[in-house]
Amino acid sequence: MDFRGKVAIVTGASSGIGRITALRLARLGCRVVPVARRAELLESLVVECNALTPGSHYLAGDLGERDFAQHVVDDTVSRHDRLDVLIHNAAIPLHKSLYRTSVEDAERVLRVNFLSCLWTTFAAIPPMLVRGGGHIVNVSSFAAKVVPTHESVYAASKAAMNAFSEGLWNDLAGSGIHVALVHPGPIDTEIWQKLDEPGHYAGRLYPAESVADAIVEVIEKRRHEIVVPRRNPALVTARLLRFFFPALIRIGVQRTDPVDPDSVERARRRAREGKRLGEE
Repeated sequence: MDFRGKVAIVTGASSGIGRITALRLARLGCRVVPVARRAELLESLVVECNALTPGSHYLAGDLGERDFAQHVVDDTVSRHDRLDVLIHNAAIPLHKSLYRTSVEDAERVLRVNFLSCLWTTFAAIPPMLVRGGGHIVNVSSFAAKVVPTHESVYAASKAAMNAFSEGLWNDLAGSGIHVALVHPGPIDTEIWQKLDEPGHYAGRLYPAESVADAIVEVIEKRRHEIVVPRRNPALVTARLLRFFFPALIRIGVQRTDPVDPDSVERARRRAREGKRLGEE
């Protein structure tokens, strides 16, 4: 694929994977529309993008709101008369005891991590059909394949993205629209500083550039799915155990990040008081 002259939306672009991907695409000749909530970071990013390829602009807002998510696509097509690449990278973490998680917490994660992907995709398909095709890249998570303790809701939001994307492989056959999934493992981004409760992962963190490389690769080679890092022994072993010996992977996950017995008893007491999950 020749990226020159193409238009790409990158969500979750204010830092980390999204920012690096936006710069990578601009370097390849794309006009980039980075999207996130932090306008000041997007503004500085667009300056860098325009120094590489003129014509980029940003949109700041909350992708957890359907009107804004749809506006991102509509505004881009209105300004540029095309949309060639949609990269859905926006996500918020939720590493938190289930007993302390409210329905509102869960709903917020699902809206940002999955529904915004659905909303932008539904808005992007018509203009891509008009031009004869396009690329949609959904950045998921290895947590959707092997679910860590305290991340049931986060993993569910990414698993929904996976199923949606896999369904699109069939639903969009013959349309010229290519959909790809990228599954990052432990990547060095600011998401680790945003956990609601301390995490127990103590292994190596891989650079965000490796995910940006994978995003460009699935577009250039029209690949459907990549795990990053691809040859990490722990990720390979976890996937094999999940497939062949699911009981072993459950035991391993529980030992790595066990549930505190006291938290269960506290939740039991709150339940006797008639409180819902997440209510203190």
